[in-house]
Amino acid sequence: MNTMTYQGYTARIEFDERDGIFWGKVLGIKDSITFEGETVAQLRQDFHNAIDFYLADCAAICKDPKKPASGKLMLRVPPELHAAALVKAQAVGKSLNQWAIDALSREVGV
Repeated sequence: MNTMTYQGYTARIEFDERDGIFWGKVLGIKDSITFEGETVAQLRQDFHNAIDFYLADCAAICKDPKKPASGKLMLRVPPELHAAALVKAQAVGKSLNQWAIDALSREVGV
């Protein structure tokens, strides 16, 4: 996946071969923000403009621009995966919850 980051916001970048343009969608926000450009420089500038406009608009209406996350993550996994994860967690002396937090943190780099 190709991404761009600006002011703490990340966007997924795609290329539309039919129209010959790059386009992006900002991830992790309540609203839908897309942007485009024929070159990487244009794409980056449109991304920056879109984020700057979004933040200014949110400030003007006293709206929290970040999508809230509760901290609760419910997953449905196959029983075999659940059992294997439980054994791994117990083997390192952790609860399944703490082991999963550590695994997710490693994966996303937080």
